[in-house]
Order: sequence, then structure tokens, then C-alpha cells
Amino acid sequence: MDAQFESFRAQLDESSTLRDRIRAVVSEVESASRVASAALLLVHQPVPLADVLGKAKAQVEVIKGLYSRLAEILKECPGQYYRYHGDWRSETQAVVSMLAFMHWLETGGLLMHAEAQEKLGLSSGEFGLDVEDYLTGLCFMSNDFPRYVVNRVTAGDYDCPRKVLSFLTDLHASFRMLNLRNDFLRKKFDGMKYDLRRVEEVYYDVKIRGLVPGESKQEAA
Repeated sequence: MDAQFESFRAQLDESSTLRDRIRAVVSEVESASRVASAALLLVHQPVPLADVLGKAKAQVEVIKGLYSRLAEILKECPGQYYRYHGDWRSETQAVVSMLAFMHWLETGGLLMHAEAQEKLGLSSGEFGLDVEDYLTGLCFMSNDFPRYVVNRVTAGDYDCPRKVLSFLTDLHASFRMLNLRNDFLRKKFDGMKYDLRRVEEVYYDVKIRGLVPGESKQEAA
């Protein structure tokens, strides 16, 4: 009996030490993510987009290095990815949200799962980007758009609501293809429709005022 529990004690101590090392790195990921997100807030101000993205991208490189350190730690316990996954799940979802918003600002398109993995230096092997973390990150990203379109319209960019509405409509339709359980991801997806509705309201307000480029008030009516 003693031998068995002595073995258990050794296993638990080893797991606790490993988890402490993981959490130390994750704390750095969270810190770098906050700095990058703070830099991205400038997108709502009259600051050149290149300057905003430049500051955020510098932190993305830091985050990429931190995920590399996490991968090295996980190599010490092969096959145990989901045992410790909860220690970096929420931070990863926030990072994906930030990366996806940055990608949209640059391209107007969706950051694909494989592209997100590449930006974080992850692989599809032992330590990859969990699909649900990626999807949840996309749901978080949609939260950035209502404020963004309002500020862009205020700055005189009347075509922005149309672009964002088209993107979010397509994204929402794609999510509807998934058979989501009634869990956290499902709740986040349900919240996307409210972001979509708020963007839609801005778009129709601009449209009815005849401010949409290439469209007169009479056409809007």
C-alpha cells in the first residue's frame, strides 16, 4: 500500500512542477497579448493602420516564441496535451481573436486555422491549435467590429459597414454549418448574431442617408 501511494505522490509532484512551468509561460503569453491588444485599440483612432499593426506584430513574434517554449515543455509528457490544455485555453482564444482581427484589417478576409497555427509557430502534430479554441477566438473577434464600424463611419469611411457586414454574414453562415453543442462555444456563437445586428444597423443607417459610395439617397430609399 505504501509503495503505491509513494508512486502516486511522485507522479502528482511531477505533474504539479510541470504545470507551474506551463503557467509561468502562459502568464507571459497573457502579458504580451494584452500589450498587443492595447496597441490594436489605436485602430479606433486617427492613426495610420501600418503603425498600429506594426506595434501589434512585434508582440505576436514574442507570443510565437512563448508557444515554442510551451511546445518544448509538452515534449516532456508526450500524449498529455489535453491534460494541461486548460492552462492555456483562454489565453489562446484571446490570441486567435487578436490575430484574426489583425488579418481582417490587412486583407478583409478570414484567418484560416492553418494560418493561425503558422503565425503561432504551432504544428498539427503533438502541439497544435485546438479547433474549438480557434472557433471561439473567431467569435471573440466579432466583438471588435461594431465599435470599429461606428468609428470608421465617424471618420468618413462610409463603405466600411458594407465590408464588415458582408464578412460577418458569411462567417455567421459558415458557423451555422457546425453542429455545436450547448456549451461555451455555442454561447459565444449565439453572441455573434448581436454583433452582426449592430453592424447591420450602422450599415442601413448609412445606406438610408445615401452615404454609401456610388448610391444616391433615392436609390437607397
